[in-house]
Amino acid sequence: MDFSLIIESLPIYFEGLWTTVWLVSISLILGLCIAIPLAVARNSHNLFIRLPSWGYIYFFRGTPLLVQLYLIYYGMDQFMPVKDTLWENAWFCALVAFVLNTSAYSAEIIRGSINGLPKGEIEAAKAYGMSTWKTYKRIILPSALRRSLPAYSNEAIFMLHGSAVAGIVTILDLTGAARLVNSRYYAPFESFLTAGLFYMCLTFCILWCFKWAEKKYLAYLRPLS
Repeated sequence: MDFSLIIESLPIYFEGLWTTVWLVSISLILGLCIAIPLAVARNSHNLFIRLPSWGYIYFFRGTPLLVQLYLIYYGMDQFMPVKDTLWENAWFCALVAFVLNTSAYSAEIIRGSINGLPKGEIEAAKAYGMSTWKTYKRIILPSALRRSLPAYSNEAIFMLHGSAVAGIVTILDLTGAARLVNSRYYAPFESFLTAGLFYMCLTFCILWCFKWAEKKYLAYLRPLS
């Protein structure tokens, strides 16, 4: 194993690391903003509200992320002119694909947390005379978001690992950096092992952040010792 090759290529990996971090972070933030209203709509009793959200979630959970990225990156010019627009940029297409994908999975996580809330919390809100909007704002969503932290941590990690497909559309993320190093030095073991170690470090950072959040926001659910 050639460690000098790895050390020499570290600037490329750090550039890929930065691309991966901001791409995944923005995707998770925007995806969560879309997922919350999607989850509420998915639980609606109104068929015209529930069916579109169900179709959205079903499509993006039922198709591979790579296929979605290809459809957006290579297929958008079938429906609209993309020259000299944001759609011409690979990073923007990847960001859109990641946001749409993670929002669908996150919506199902939040919907499950909403459905799993104790009925007493909702009944207490109704007893206080809260409207449906206030009940969601003050009781249901805060409690559901806290309870969904353990499951959502898995989605954040899956999104990190799934972001490796960005390198296929010319983006220099961690996987793209590994492919570039391999193409220069023909050292696949060193190239992709280094990228794997970076991904592992990012995964441990995500796990630590979510464990800290669970300890802080789910403390009231732990049994008293």
